[in-house]
Amino acid sequence: MTDRTFTIAAIPADGVGKEVVAAGRRVLDTLAAQSENGFAFEWTEFPYGCGYYEQTGKMMADDGLEQLKSFDAIYFGAVGWRNVPDHISLWGLRLNITQNFDQWANVRPVTFLPGVVSPLRKADDTELDWVVIRENSEGEYAGLGGRNLSARGPGNEVALQTALFTDKGCERIMRFAFDMARTRTVKKVTSVTKSNAQQFGMVLWDEVFERVAKDYPDVESDSVLVDAMSAKFVLHPEDLSVVVASNLNADILSDLGSALAGSLGIASSANLNPERRFPSMFEPVHGSAPDIAGQGISNPIGAIASGALMLDHFGLHDEARRVEAAIESTTAAGILTRDIGGSSSTDEVTEAIIAALTRSLTSA
Repeated sequence: MTDRTFTIAAIPADGVGKEVVAAGRRVLDTLAAQSENGFAFEWTEFPYGCGYYEQTGKMMADDGLEQLKSFDAIYFGAVGWRNVPDHISLWGLRLNITQNFDQWANVRPVTFLPGVVSPLRKADDTELDWVVIRENSEGEYAGLGGRNLSARGPGNEVALQTALFTDKGCERIMRFAFDMARTRTVKKVTSVTKSNAQQFGMVLWDEVFERVAKDYPDVESDSVLVDAMSAKFVLHPEDLSVVVASNLNADILSDLGSALAGSLGIASSANLNPERRFPSMFEPVHGSAPDIAGQGISNPIGAIASGALMLDHFGLHDEARRVEAAIESTTAAGILTRDIGGSSSTDEVTEAIIAALTRSLTSA
């Protein structure tokens, strides 16, 4: 009898999301099979996404959130397709889940893998490893605002998009970042701001960061304007350990970090509800990639590494490290998909990671 079974809601959604979620499930199920009944995964797949929208006019069922909230976690693919405007697909599915389940902490590691060529020359001889902590519930993606005055005729419509910064929202994500920094070799948190131009929301952000930092005297801290931070990512990435930023700033910077590591295809993420009142959601950073969907050449590493983050969430830390080591073994052996300079298929990379997991078990 299995010691613990984790119930997972799988939402492959659109494009390559279907391929990479399938690959991640194979890896996770292999790991469970190797656990000698220590744990297992019970999967329930949901058809939500742009195909579902085409059939129903909705990105997910009316009671979709109610269906999802009883699961231990959500394993997500990618959302977006040509038949649905991006703002509808995003707000109708992914943001609908993250906001209603208060998944306020988004964790996006920037990982440089062996065998994957980085556009950064510094990566050739400098150990680089940092993580972006994204405020995931408010900020610029709060969804506040509207469009008005269209009746005045062409050219007279007004659109307002209001960013929301609350003391509570800023403090909890910053404490999350400082707590994470305490677990890392380099104990440092860098806050990303734009308070010179955004004199209300970002000034509050700065004030809360200064206040919270005082409670962590063992952790170094600094604050950098977002434009200067984009340059630091490229010119001085060795200075980074934990980067905490608002919803929009972290979204952009984390994609930059992943590109510097070699490809968005290798980037993982976790949308966490740290209080565990709701399930957390784990997903690769990349999009649905309509140009390569269905060709079997998508990179499964981002989804598989997101599975490792899910294992950490469940307290299976040794298993998570085994998955990460298997990924590193695979890329070091030159088994790479096209986006990172190789010619291997999705299945070939997945099989190589599974084989590495098996080797690690027999050599243990």
